[in-house]
Amino acid sequence: MRTETGRVADSLPSDGPGEGLREGALSRGTLRSELLLVLALSLGASALSSLISFVGSLTRPGGLKDQAATLNGSYAPGRPWLDLAWQLFGIATALVPVLLVAHLLTREGAGGLRSMGFDRARPWPDLGRGTLIAAGIGSAGLAFYLGARAAGFNLTVVPESLPEVWWKFPVLILSAIQNSVVEEVIVVGYLLRRLDGLGWSPMAALMASSLLRGSYHLYQGIGGFIGNMVMGVVFVLLYRRWGRVGPLVVAHALLDIVAFVGYALLAGKVGWLPTP
Repeated sequence: MRTETGRVADSLPSDGPGEGLREGALSRGTLRSELLLVLALSLGASALSSLISFVGSLTRPGGLKDQAATLNGSYAPGRPWLDLAWQLFGIATALVPVLLVAHLLTREGAGGLRSMGFDRARPWPDLGRGTLIAAGIGSAGLAFYLGARAAGFNLTVVPESLPEVWWKFPVLILSAIQNSVVEEVIVVGYLLRRLDGLGWSPMAALMASSLLRGSYHLYQGIGGFIGNMVMGVVFVLLYRRWGRVGPLVVAHALLDIVAFVGYALLAGKVGWLPTP
């Protein structure tokens, strides 16, 4: 795949007869409607839910740091097999919007998710770049979270509160991978492609993507919003440079795996890690 630092839509393939619909052949209304529907089924809905949750936290007695935001909790306490079924159901259904994006891009002849660099064409470069990104963002992100919570701008984030059962860590890892795939495919690859097709400038598209990323983390507090918005800016710039979401998915998955599994192993055992 050819990578460019300009608009992602500029590298769209020219399809011949019978090869599918080119994005340029789709009307602006169709592009806009598809984008809004995908967001309404995924991260757009999460952003609205996060806003409502944040308002609830602000209007609740006590400071933000005295409240908790749990990321992975039990759906059926005391019933591990039913809980596992619900966990796997939640992970699988959360990936449906990604399948919808793949379908839409395949239908228009863009090559599906390969058009945004989510494939196995360059596994080792993707893994190496993703690992470096995770190392840089992870350390800075943890310091920012601790500072924001101490200043009263963030809730206490509880990455997991699952019971001590055999499937706990596999589910946490699957949850981390699901988060990374959904967010990077939709909020970076698909959103930027559609905004480019609608004529948005690269700067406007960057701001839209980073603001969306920050908004669906607002349930964590102001710190969660700002930290993830900054991460969104970095991810968009790297995507524009490389033309691939593969490294971003790797980086996001590693960040979440370390957060989820690390909290499960360290919570209550080290003094610097906040707990409810």
